[in-house]
Amino acid sequence: MQLSASSPVDATLNHWAERLRARLDVPVLVRWKGGSGLKLGQFDSPRVTLDIRDATGAAALLSPSLDNLGEAYVEGHLDVTGTVQDIIDIAHRLAAAGGGAEGDKASWMGRMVRKVADARHHSKSEDRAAIHYHYDVSNAFYAEWLDPAMVYSCAYFETGTETLEQAQQKKIDHILTKLRVEPGQRLLDIGCGWGALVLRAAQQFGARCVGITLSQNQFELATERVKAAGLQDRIEIRLQDYRDVTETFDCITSVGMCEHVGLKNLEAYFRIIHDRLAPGGWALNHGITSTDADNAETSHGGGRFIDRYVFPQGELPHISWVLSTLQRGGLEPVDAESLRRHYARTLQCWSDNFEAKGEGLKALVDDKKWRIWRMYLVGCQWAFEHDEISLFQVLCRRAGQSATSLPWSRKFMYGGA
Repeated sequence: MQLSASSPVDATLNHWAERLRARLDVPVLVRWKGGSGLKLGQFDSPRVTLDIRDATGAAALLSPSLDNLGEAYVEGHLDVTGTVQDIIDIAHRLAAAGGGAEGDKASWMGRMVRKVADARHHSKSEDRAAIHYHYDVSNAFYAEWLDPAMVYSCAYFETGTETLEQAQQKKIDHILTKLRVEPGQRLLDIGCGWGALVLRAAQQFGARCVGITLSQNQFELATERVKAAGLQDRIEIRLQDYRDVTETFDCITSVGMCEHVGLKNLEAYFRIIHDRLAPGGWALNHGITSTDADNAETSHGGGRFIDRYVFPQGELPHISWVLSTLQRGGLEPVDAESLRRHYARTLQCWSDNFEAKGEGLKALVDDKKWRIWRMYLVGCQWAFEHDEISLFQVLCRRAGQSATSLPWSRKFMYGGA
């Protein structure tokens, strides 16, 4: 099926569709100005329908990288009908088919230029602004699709049958068990979110906790939750940069923080953790990692979309970079555990919740923000499922200590001796 070539856009889209069908067979219908549309494959009913609203939307489709398609969607130049899982799958297939040798070369050159010219200093004011942009959308918005404790990081599905709520509690317990938190110990949670980890550490493990965040919304709600639990004497929530903490702690947790620190700053970040960690203490870094050994962004421009619309200044290190900078920062990595499958499942739960609460969420944020988060959640799910990104928990302590203070096995991490 072809559009009537009544305009240059019609003719260009017809030619593009003909070339694409030679390489790809997808159940997609592309419509321009509400016309009958172009089929991009052999099918009776389309799984995805793309409505091009203007020439900018057409240009994005003709150069279908993930950042081009994502930008056109969130800015309203493209409308998409279909399940969100089908939409992201088709977007990746279009992006892959729309590339070529020149496109791959340009993408590689672009990554190298950005790597060499990286000017992200991650000053305190820049980091505060980035955190505000992402986390201060509204507490009500996040509460709609997160679990009741509002844990905004990878859950831990011990058997794969847990609910999201159960898996998030298991994740927190998994972290605190790895750290062997004992009653009366002081724990610092860097990037404490809405307070779920410090609440659990105080209530179930008897720790005295300090949680820090740069998000005003998180600070206020976490403070309210501590007060409601009657734990003001054991938990302190601070609106504070990690670089301004001066005390020492028996245990330190860093969950979802290293992604915001910046590749150039990871060694200094881990050095601060080292300096804040008491002799004999333990720390755990839980963070998203790149699966590219050179810390490159994800394929087809997905990383650029997230940097522009979701996580300003976010940078993903490869696990090798995490381990080497951690060691140079004065810490000894004792255990590293991949939770890639767990984050794919977590994001599926979030995305399913987001889709189910779609109309209610639209009342909380504008259409652009709703579109951004919709594509971000399912896009990240796809990336974890397809080994584009991963997540590791790294248990560590101050380097240079005696081997006799190390456990013989990993049993203690799972409730054993």
